[in-house]
Amino acid sequence: MRTALHARPTPALPVAVPLAAGLAVVLALAGCTGSADGGETAVDATNLSLPGAGPDVAPAPIAPEDAEVYDDSPEQPFQDVATSPLSTFAADVDTASYANLRRQVNQGVRPEGVRIEELVNYFDYDYPAPAPGAEHPFTVTTEVAAAPWNPEHQLAMIGVQATEAIPTSEGNNIVFLLDVSGSMDEPNKLPLLAESFALLVEQLDEDDRVSIVTYAGDDRVVADSVPGSEHGVLVDHLRSLRAGGSTGGAAGLATAYELAEKNFVEGGNNRVILATDGDFNVGPATPQELTELVEGERESGVYVSVLGFGMGNLKDSTMEAIADHGNGNYAYIDTLAEARKVLVDEFGSTMFVVAQDLKVQVELNPARVGSYRLVGYDNRRLDDEEFADDARDAGDVGAGHSVTAFYELVPVGPDDAENTDLTYSDRRVGASDDFMTVRVRYKEPGGAESTQVGFPVEAGALTATPSADFAFASAVAELGLLASGSAYRGDADLDAVRERAAGALGADPYGLRAEFVDLVAAYPR
Repeated sequence: MRTALHARPTPALPVAVPLAAGLAVVLALAGCTGSADGGETAVDATNLSLPGAGPDVAPAPIAPEDAEVYDDSPEQPFQDVATSPLSTFAADVDTASYANLRRQVNQGVRPEGVRIEELVNYFDYDYPAPAPGAEHPFTVTTEVAAAPWNPEHQLAMIGVQATEAIPTSEGNNIVFLLDVSGSMDEPNKLPLLAESFALLVEQLDEDDRVSIVTYAGDDRVVADSVPGSEHGVLVDHLRSLRAGGSTGGAAGLATAYELAEKNFVEGGNNRVILATDGDFNVGPATPQELTELVEGERESGVYVSVLGFGMGNLKDSTMEAIADHGNGNYAYIDTLAEARKVLVDEFGSTMFVVAQDLKVQVELNPARVGSYRLVGYDNRRLDDEEFADDARDAGDVGAGHSVTAFYELVPVGPDDAENTDLTYSDRRVGASDDFMTVRVRYKEPGGAESTQVGFPVEAGALTATPSADFAFASAVAELGLLASGSAYRGDADLDAVRERAAGALGADPYGLRAEFVDLVAAYPR
């Protein structure tokens, strides 16, 4: 049974021009999920091969300097509840990996950079939103059913749904930081950048302020605090950009932060939006150097989001690192329709944070669960003690956004009975039949101290007839297990993924779920 949980008190523990099909953009923006404008993406699966069939996958060859770069963190193995009852991770509302996977299928190349949580969080789910005036800016919904790829296991779905209420009536103070270096001189980079930002400009009004900084070998202020209602002026600036020179992104970042802080709107949305292919080659250029720069500015109240453009030399690892460490999020845009999804349909969740540094800690009940595995979130896992550490940065959730996570559970068996004959320790299992307790910590936007709230996942969450959201989201996760070559994919199967997703389309007002079904059909066997 799908259960919307109630908190249990817990002790502190524009005008778009036609573009060629196949244009690709990477965007990293706060709170990006949900709907697109219904644009369909043709899928060409020619010469696309599946990842290795088992855990012993041959290492990838060393990539040339102009190749795409990803940071593939190791997946989590199963954990014994008796020795590791806690699982802690930072919320992640990035969606880049799904759109990037779609682009790779379109191009006929082997999927890389597959992050399962980003595939799942690309889609909207029908979780109940908080009531007006609710104490906390989100709800938590859970559901437990048989794991589709291993029916002897169970799968627990945890859904966090943020309020749609915008937390401020103040305007936006946005700095467009645009890479105009020579590497951006391709039809699927700078021209698509201009048209994507033109879509964003159309959402702004006289209460908003926009500045534009460009960088190549050096940086240049193109516009300073132009009213958002000046659509024509801003779009003219965007469409007049020309590419050339080296890529000194760090200097551009410093200038963009200076402008954002100079024009700071107290109580408003102050944000730098960096648009680039991520191929920095002048000044600080490594992910570590760039994240140190944005971390130093994080306390200023200025958020940074990353937009990367193009393909072939895409530096996914750099852009994800900047977004994660700069209180931003990362989405990949492979068409202008995807730009509309992020910048128009999801404008509120992109621009306005309602829960800052949101962390999730799950306590598994050894009376019900023998072992477990968090599916995805491989580079978002935290040490258990970091859950209560307010200095530890985590994910920010935008207005109307949702975060979904899956735990694969191995039910407790007869061999897992408590040992009462130990001399030096006395392990006692409680009488509760809960599966787990989900604890969430978050800060109010701009706050320094976090609030904790707990949600028990009771026995009634288990169902033999899972909801359409569970069926669809688990199908997306199953595709992720296959595309990443997971050692824990069990009996995962493309036909089963497609059948389950096709039977769980729901209303699907923008056709995104139907598009997923087509993508699975085109994925090579």
